Order: sequence, then C-alpha cells, then structure tokens
Amino acid sequence: MKYLDLAPISRINTFLENVDVGDYIVHGDLEAYSCKLAGLDKKLSKSLDAEVQTGSSPLQLSKSPVGPLVESSSRKTLIYLILTLNHIYPDYDFSLLRAHHFCKEDGVSRAEETVDSHLLEVSKVWAKTPGLGESPFLECLWSSIDEAVVLRECDVYSYRSNMENDPFGETACVWSFNYFFYNKKLKRILYLSCRAKSRASAEEEESETVSKQYYTDDSDAENEKYGMANEMEV
Repeated sequence: MKYLDLAPISRINTFLENVDVGDYIVHGDLEAYSCKLAGLDKKLSKSLDAEVQTGSSPLQLSKSPVGPLVESSSRKTLIYLILTLNHIYPDYDFSLLRAHHFCKEDGVSRAEETVDSHLLEVSKVWAKTPGLGESPFLECLWSSIDEAVVLRECDVYSYRSNMENDPFGETACVWSFNYFFYNKKLKRILYLSCRAKSRASAEEEESETVSKQYYTDDSDAENEKYGMANEMEV
C-alpha cells in the first residue's frame, strides 16, 4: 500500500500526535493509503488470501463483517484493513487477524457522532493553538477526510481490539476509537484513531523514559571513561 502525502491530513495527524486536554492526553492517527499493492505488501496479500480461504469456516466463507469471504472482493477488503494496521503500527504484527476482528459500521454518520463526542475537548485545544484555530477542528477534520476519500462513497469499518497485542491495550487507556473509511471505487482507505490516556499514567511513562535515557547516557559516559583509562594503561 502507498502512503498518500496529503497536506490537510498530515497537518491534522501532526496535531493529534499528542494533545493535552487536562485530565488526559490524546494520541491520534490519521493517515490515508492507496490500495495499490507492491513489494512485501503484495507478497503478504497473496499469503493472507490463501490462508483466509483455507482457514475460514463455511459460515465465514458465506458471511462475515467484510462480506462473503468466498468472494475475492471481500477478501481484498479484509487484507487492506490488515495491511493498513501494519503500516500505521509497525511495532505490531496484525497478519493473524481475520474478518471477525473487524466490524462494519452502519454508516459514516454513526462514526461521525462517536468521533465528534470524543474529540470535543481536543477541538478546544485546536482553537487555542496559534496557526491552527482559524476554522473549527471538527470542520477541518471531516472536510479533509472527505477530500481524501469522498465520505459518501465509503464503507466504514472498525477494529475490535483484543486489548493485548495492539496499541489499544496500553495501560490506563481511558477511551479509544478507530475507523477505516474505505472507498472501493477510488481504491483508497483512510484510517482515523484516537486513544486517551490518563495524565498520571502519561507522566509516569514519560518519567520512566527520561530515567532510562539518563541511565543509558550515564552508562555510556562511564564506558567512555574506563575505555580511555584502559587505553592509557596500555
């Protein structure tokens, strides 16, 4: 899959990386991809296609959240969803996911309601941020998404997290959502996700990261010190 470098989407994605709304910190992802496969994606796609056909039950082959898996188009949809997650979260492997790990939403409006309600506080931060708040955040968000994938033509899916082997299983996650907007006609897929973590947990993790970094730097300094001493002795 090819990452689509779209300026409005990239601008919002950068903003969503770390949004402090007071009681919690929001981490979001907003990226769009072309469904044209090449290289490793193409190889994995062929492997997944074969595994889905041979490993699915008769019921799954006839009916699933992405459509009947006996149909090539339904299997392609599933594969695109899996590959998108692999691209967004490279530290995780989603290749073992199957159709039952996803859900087809009733439509765009239902997803909009969920997103709008969860990002109300985020919108306030956007409005106060110099250079960003000229237009309301949610207005910018949905117009950018619509420009990228044409919302009225999209099927909407969400990933049912297993809360163990994915980013949504992080400790102290207050709430989260994720949506895939798939335009089969344009062969494009856009992914929108946000996770809110309690401020206390976020600060604790940041403190641990700084401590580890300090320890590493200190150790490096010690190694350099003794390394120089050894050289002098020789």
